[in-house]
Amino acid sequence: MQTRKFEAAVIGGGIIGSAIAYHLSSENIQTAVFEANEIGGKTTSAAAGMLGAHSEWEEFKELYPFVADSHNLYNQLSLQLKETCGIDIELKKGGILNLVYSEEEKKKFNSVLHLPSVSWLSAEEVWEIEKHVSQDIFGAVYMKDDVHVTPISACKGFSKGAYQLGAQIFEHTIVLEVERFGSEYLIKTTKGDFYAEKVIIASGVWTNKFFAKFGLENALVPVKGECLSVINDRLPLSKTLFHEKSYIVPRNNNQLVIGATQKWNDWNELPSFGGIQEIMEKARKMMPELALMRPSRFWAGLRPQSFDKRPFIGEHPETTGLYFAAGHQRNGILMAPATGMMITDLIMGRKVNELWLKAFRIDRAEHSPMERV
Repeated sequence: MQTRKFEAAVIGGGIIGSAIAYHLSSENIQTAVFEANEIGGKTTSAAAGMLGAHSEWEEFKELYPFVADSHNLYNQLSLQLKETCGIDIELKKGGILNLVYSEEEKKKFNSVLHLPSVSWLSAEEVWEIEKHVSQDIFGAVYMKDDVHVTPISACKGFSKGAYQLGAQIFEHTIVLEVERFGSEYLIKTTKGDFYAEKVIIASGVWTNKFFAKFGLENALVPVKGECLSVINDRLPLSKTLFHEKSYIVPRNNNQLVIGATQKWNDWNELPSFGGIQEIMEKARKMMPELALMRPSRFWAGLRPQSFDKRPFIGEHPETTGLYFAAGHQRNGILMAPATGMMITDLIMGRKVNELWLKAFRIDRAEHSPMERV
């Protein structure tokens, strides 16, 4: 019989909410997950799944240790989830070739070339390992450790793992309201009322209504990303190709995932003809023979972006027991394991790195002076 009272309730069943539920359940915290659709069915399923700790260096910089730790956690999680719940998150190695088309463009990568497992390859060296890459390149920055997973598989792995550890998962359950009720929280849903000692909001861009409800000025803006996949039954590609936020990701099922547009404040979750045309043109610049491949499908997702491109992770500054984990923009897949651990550590009362507490704090606001981590 399903209970109506929990120690922790996670609102949102994407990769962030599912990772949080998995880590909480691993600590024997009685957890519920409420998802308005299907687990991983929204932004998570639209992602390419790159674990780009190095390729996104300019976004991270001081936060690099946080994302690097999260990236590394996938190695053990891949084994754990396959062993405990039979789900292969399809951790695919090979790395990322960040293509460069000029000497001037190469200079942009001076700050990343000192990182471990990052190296410069001449055009000839690139063609030796990926002969179908454009003949127009000057070279590439090879990021050996920037692998990728299949996002929906990773999300379902976290969710099923949490379930096997005792969590209850409520799909197709819309959370209508969250209210403080004595020492706990009342969670009103389309499937009735539930109670929890702790509540974690991990609803992506749809977290905004909860920010407003609890007196926070935070606002997440959707950055729409459009993608397509093609059937690759003709050309070998072992590494992800990347150039200025555009990518070609090889899957294990002989498909290539191609993306992605970045459309600010666009709430439409359907792909557009213009958006698909844009990413196709950029992809052909990286790998011209893509033009010969058959399209498989098209889709779009809404990345949740904060004013400073950092997620909000932590406890509400005035409301005890209320936590947020949202705003990861295009790095939700990468940052999910570390986010799940950070929220769990906070709830368990364990020490959390002061740098992360400061960088992700809930009450930072756009009009406040920017503070470096």
